[in-house]
Amino acid sequence: MRKIDIFDTTLRDGEQSAGINLNTAEKIEIAKQLERLGVTIIEAGFPASSPGDFEAVNLIAKTVKNSIVTGLARAVKGDIDAVWEAIKVAEQPHVHTFIATSPIHMEYKLKKTPDQVIEQAVEAVKYAKSKFSLVEFSCEDGFRSDQDFLVRIINEVIKAGATTINVPDTVGYASPEEYGALFRFLRENCTGADNVKFSAHCHDDLGMAVANSIAAVQNGADQVECTINGIGERAGNAALEELGVAFHIRKDNYGVETGLNLKEIKRTSQLVSRLTGVVIQPNKAVVGKNAFAHESGIHQDGVLKNPETYEIISPALIGEGEVPLVLGKHSGRAAFRDRAEKMGFDLSDDKLNKAFGEFKKLADRKKEVTEEDLVTLLTEQQVSVEDVPLFELKSVQVQYGTENIPTATASIITPEGETKTLASTGSGSVEAIFNTLAQLVTGEVNILDYRVKSVGKGEDALGEAVINLSYNGFQVTGRDAAQDVLEASAKAYLNAINRQLIQESIRARQPIH
Repeated sequence: MRKIDIFDTTLRDGEQSAGINLNTAEKIEIAKQLERLGVTIIEAGFPASSPGDFEAVNLIAKTVKNSIVTGLARAVKGDIDAVWEAIKVAEQPHVHTFIATSPIHMEYKLKKTPDQVIEQAVEAVKYAKSKFSLVEFSCEDGFRSDQDFLVRIINEVIKAGATTINVPDTVGYASPEEYGALFRFLRENCTGADNVKFSAHCHDDLGMAVANSIAAVQNGADQVECTINGIGERAGNAALEELGVAFHIRKDNYGVETGLNLKEIKRTSQLVSRLTGVVIQPNKAVVGKNAFAHESGIHQDGVLKNPETYEIISPALIGEGEVPLVLGKHSGRAAFRDRAEKMGFDLSDDKLNKAFGEFKKLADRKKEVTEEDLVTLLTEQQVSVEDVPLFELKSVQVQYGTENIPTATASIITPEGETKTLASTGSGSVEAIFNTLAQLVTGEVNILDYRVKSVGKGEDALGEAVINLSYNGFQVTGRDAAQDVLEASAKAYLNAINRQLIQESIRARQPIH
């Protein structure tokens, strides 16, 4: 079968989703899981955009060995230099440079003539090739570009040394028939097309990103660019999990393989959802919680007799429910460490001890510690940063009655080690907590979004709170989990503040490249 490369851009295009703000530790954790999933290329970020992005790309390049790591660069030397400085430590340094090629982008955004765009693209690719052996060139808004102009610029960048040509549907405008025809046209008309990879990058504005990506593969694309859970700007990108499973289930029709370890899909999806705070819709294909649920009596009867009557995908294929629960309140540290490692977590002794302590507390309170509980506990420790002084919640207490004004009293430990206690009121218990914490932390805080959900099932399930706020002018997302949603809400609030403190620490230590 023909091999198709999976180019994952969760950490770059995915992070550009509104409300997503991953820190360096979280990006590294996602990158390590993408490596376990078996993606060919990980687009780790846009190094020239910020010191935090540069640091994350650099650390991912040092960490990941079995996937190619790349960074995004505009078609300018400064951006390419930033990617090189961040990526040169990687096993196979790769750069992804781009320039817009559609008439509307060239005229209104770039304010350049077509000839000037070609000249800039060629100069950028030549310069990139002098540093990188692997150079991907993207024609931004490629689908809405003039096809003859696409042939011209692609011919020139191939001669300049590009090894991959990406022709994205940047605004999600294409239909599968049109997008497939474009790849067929370029394959047939570009000089040197047989010596480079062609890549598809589709957005989901009209709900056809996955279908368009498949159409491109059927017409000569060698690579698809996608994100976990389909996250990304506006309506998002093509969903990696849907593409990977579709190519596998219908290999009789598509005749391609991806090299993905499909058993890691569920875990990868859950990790990205938790760290980004983007909830997976219940009926989401492949990874939604209802993807294998059967409500209809007719369906249930058929599945009981033979699962294949209604399930074209087995839950085991994507790693759904495969790891049995073996831990309880009597489990020891060695068993806990073994389970953490089998789940893909690599914790320091100190972080493992902290996670084990939290597990023991939870096991004493809950009837059953679920797989979701363990993922929550271990993930929080895995992505925690130890060398930056942060706010810590010491206690929170709420007084509430239908005839009384809700009042919250909170006690915190400041980054300077000082204990502060304060009480405040609100129209509800959560607002009272937030009003109290706003007075305890220094700086201006505005709540933008807030939500809670259960982790697992049952009346004793953990409650996870996710809060999106602006702190001193920067938008940041915080999250935490506890059996009491009010405690989880207070912890999520401080988690958001702490994440911003971490980013400020990074900016102070790392100069912009």
